[in-house]
Amino acid sequence: MSKSPTEIVRAFMSAMEKKDYDTAVRYVSEDCEYTNLPMTTVRGPAGVRAVLEPFFAPTIENEFRILREAAAGPIVFIERLDRHRIEKGWVELPVTGVLEVHDGLITVWREYFDLATIMKEWPAA
Repeated sequence: MSKSPTEIVRAFMSAMEKKDYDTAVRYVSEDCEYTNLPMTTVRGPAGVRAVLEPFFAPTIENEFRILREAAAGPIVFIERLDRHRIEKGWVELPVTGVLEVHDGLITVWREYFDLATIMKEWPAA
């Protein structure tokens, strides 16, 4: 039995939480459009990894708390509190993601958050 779109999104988020990029990108289609608002849009597994792997580099631990989720067919809405433990302690970021899943793969992923909230706490690159 195949996984539902919500199960695919949860499995993807679980892998990302652990910084297991090899597993995470298996859930991303080759033509996936990932928009990390308000910053950038990339395509495919390599694009997703190229944005997130360097961003999460300073994290010692991630915790993605799912606060609310809803699905309508292939579209999954997920409201989270992303917590990142860095050297100086925990940094929290409220995030809402909208993802679209087809044939077991994420084809669209949009993340909405306040950039200033994370940047005031995040270590300089």
